[in-house]
Amino acid sequence: MSELSLFFKSIKLPVMPEVAHALIKTMNEEDVSAVRVRDLIARDPALATTVLRMANSAMFGLSQQVNSLDKAIHLVGMSQIRTHALSICLGNAFPIAPGMDRGEFWRTSMATGAYAQWLCSRLSMDMQQAWLTGVMLRLGELIVAQQSPDLMQEIEKRPCAPGERWARERQLTGFSEGEITAELARRWDFPSEMVDGLDAVAQPLAEQEFSRLGAVVHLAGLLADLPDAGPQAVDDLPPAVIAALHLDEKWMRTSLPCSEKFLNVMDMQD
Repeated sequence: MSELSLFFKSIKLPVMPEVAHALIKTMNEEDVSAVRVRDLIARDPALATTVLRMANSAMFGLSQQVNSLDKAIHLVGMSQIRTHALSICLGNAFPIAPGMDRGEFWRTSMATGAYAQWLCSRLSMDMQQAWLTGVMLRLGELIVAQQSPDLMQEIEKRPCAPGERWARERQLTGFSEGEITAELARRWDFPSEMVDGLDAVAQPLAEQEFSRLGAVVHLAGLLADLPDAGPQAVDDLPPAVIAALHLDEKWMRTSLPCSEKFLNVMDMQD
């Protein structure tokens, strides 16, 4: 049994609602109808209400009122509605440990997803899958906090430069948050691309098989650790990872999105 498997035997996994498991299952299927996704979300009235509130938020900038899941899926897109619904389920399933700043945690998580989505717009990758992978990255830290609040405080100790949290996690627990989240994603049957990507986030160039998704979320996580990342932040990103993805640094500087405009689905809940 691997050390990570032993680690998981010592913790109690969060309980995900059946709706979430059903939505995850659709991510592994090629032809999923919008009607099916709508019906799954509709099973949970609270989730459906939050999804509609999200669709009507200023972040989406829709010109008309969205008053049904059908309309939300039509205007926003089935894939985006599905991934955002899953992120809401994950947020509800994972309590924030005492001593952690809930707002800061989810701000960083949502920013990681948004930066990953932005990078994928240049790489012909699945943007919604990248967004959800980025949002999920730090869930592994919440699992560490459940097992050992003291370790979590050491990991979160300030100051913490971008990427330093991953190094602390490996030093103190033997695993990075991405590796822990990857094991969780594997157990919950998320797509293998997401599992492999999460597993590679902390050290994307160390893996035998290069994961573009892992490299994208690596860069996104570094940017998200900077509350006010400007174009100059690109200069501090690892050039080897940028080169491995064949990204244009000039494009990155000129098109880097403003983090203040990122959607935080956790703010949509009552």
